[in-house]
Amino acid sequence: MWDTLWIDGRIATLDPDIAAAYGMIAPGAIAAEGGKIAWVGSVADLPGAPETLAREIISLVGALMTPGLIDCHTHLIYGGDRADEFEARLLGKSYEEIAKAGGGIMSTVKATRDASEDALINAALPRLDALIAEGATTVEIKSGYGLNLDAEIKMLRAARKLGEKRRVNIKTTFLGAHAVPPEYAGRPDDYVDHVCNDILPAAHEEGLVDAVDGFCEGIGFSPEQIERVFKKASALGLPVKLHAEQLSDLGGAKLAAHYGALSADHLEYLSNADVGAMAQSGTAAVLLPGAFYFLRETKLPPIAALRAADVPMAVATDCNPGTSPMTSLLLAMNMASTLFRLTPEEALAGVTRNAAKALGILGETGTITVGQSADLAIWNVAAPSALSYHIGYNPLKTRIVAGRS
Repeated sequence: MWDTLWIDGRIATLDPDIAAAYGMIAPGAIAAEGGKIAWVGSVADLPGAPETLAREIISLVGALMTPGLIDCHTHLIYGGDRADEFEARLLGKSYEEIAKAGGGIMSTVKATRDASEDALINAALPRLDALIAEGATTVEIKSGYGLNLDAEIKMLRAARKLGEKRRVNIKTTFLGAHAVPPEYAGRPDDYVDHVCNDILPAAHEEGLVDAVDGFCEGIGFSPEQIERVFKKASALGLPVKLHAEQLSDLGGAKLAAHYGALSADHLEYLSNADVGAMAQSGTAAVLLPGAFYFLRETKLPPIAALRAADVPMAVATDCNPGTSPMTSLLLAMNMASTLFRLTPEEALAGVTRNAAKALGILGETGTITVGQSADLAIWNVAAPSALSYHIGYNPLKTRIVAGRS
């Protein structure tokens, strides 16, 4: 017998092989056994009476079930906050003035370095809990606010431990090439050497790295410097991803595609030619409307070109203290629909199927498909479009991770 059988629900599988719109089955049924999805289909097609098939039978009474949500781009672990800088910018101070006064990303680096591992965990837990409360079953967490060996490893250890404290799947991303730390001011190439020769190998040896990221931008690192990081990641057998084309077009997405990156993220200044490179490599586009909104940007990512090229479009919170202090995937879905003009179906795929693609785990989770982990969400709505429609309302009824609520 199966462990659990959910029946009489509207099942948005997000599997395009099942149905064209949302992969919808209604009325549908899902069975879980050993933490995996064992059966999915119409109630009428069940291979027997429900009570003969499973030890536990749960009626969804018409409620909506989707894959559990996936936040595929966060900077969830950091010390301090930058609310004071937010206020200062609104009062007219420039980013340069704030940075000279000790603010900006280096203020977060200092606070993160000063914080203990336990302090970082305790500060991140409320942010993680906010995501979990809205149906998140997988969350990616980047390093990048330590920028030295000890602090980067401290961040990655803290990320792993969050997955022990909560029933959620944590994927870790090494983002040592996020910014040049003060002790390497004016020596970015020396810092890239330190990342490649010391920090990344040590973090990898400890089993703390699922993927390697970088910030390819005029205020970050050049494509040539990022390529050195990518070469080291490849030598270690680690997949790569990249913050690219957020503020300018440096060809970062093309570089990411050349290395078969899991994703290129932000992409407001992505060129049509590089859309083609991403399509050819299978690199997902991760859209981050929270940062677009918070920074009051006006340059939209090339959504129509990405759509036409069939580039998978993921959506994430980009939770971070400086440019997207957001811990709501539902709000990210709404913003992706209203600001970027994604359809509600694209937005939901963006935080399920395509988010899994962006993390390299599409074969494990992200759709309701036999053999995948039974990571699910049950919602008190009938239509999946409602998940992108509401603002400030959480319709989650039950979150299920590996078959257990």
